[in-house]
Amino acid sequence: MANFFDFLLSAHFLFYVFSGVAIGSAVAMVTRKSPVASLLFMVATLASLAGIYVLFEAHFLAAIQIIVYAGAIMVLFLFVIMLLNLGHDYRPDLKGGAGAIIAFVVAGAMAGVLAFQFGGAGDLPIYQNAQGAEAIDALLAKQGAVGAIAHPLFSEYVVAFEVTGILLLVAIVGALALAKRRV
Repeated sequence: MANFFDFLLSAHFLFYVFSGVAIGSAVAMVTRKSPVASLLFMVATLASLAGIYVLFEAHFLAAIQIIVYAGAIMVLFLFVIMLLNLGHDYRPDLKGGAGAIIAFVVAGAMAGVLAFQFGGAGDLPIYQNAQGAEAIDALLAKQGAVGAIAHPLFSEYVVAFEVTGILLLVAIVGALALAKRRV
C-alpha cells in the first residue's frame, strides 16, 4: 500500500496527470462553442503547463506562465470577447464535413513529420553545438533564474522581443478597429 501512495506522489505520475489535463482541456478549448467556456479551458491548459514546469524545476517559468498567460492574457481575451459581444450562439463555431477531415489530415501529417524529425533529436545537426545540463546549471548558479533568462532576452534577442511587442500592439489596435467598424 505504501508503494501505491509513493507512486501517486511521484513526479512521473504527476507528469502524466498534468499532461492529460493539458491535452484534454486543450481539446475541449478548441471544441467548445461558447468563447467563455473556451477561455476557462485555456486557463486550465495553462495551469497544467505551469504544473509541468514546476515538475521540471523551472519555477520562474511556472510563475510567469500563471501571472502573464493565465492572468493577463486571459483577461485581455475576456475583454475582447466582451467587446466583440461573442457570447451569442447564432451559428455553430465548428464546421464539419470535408474541411474538418482535411484539417485533421494536415494536422496529423504535421505531427508525423515532427515526430519523425525529433525522434532522433540527438543526431540532428542543430543540437551538435548545444550546451548540456551542466552549462545550464553553472549559468543558473552564476546569474540566477531571472538573470539567465533576462540577459539573453534583453541583449541578443532584444530585436525579436521588441518586434513581438509591436506585433501585439498592432493586433490590439486591429481588434479595436474591427470592433468599432461593426458599431
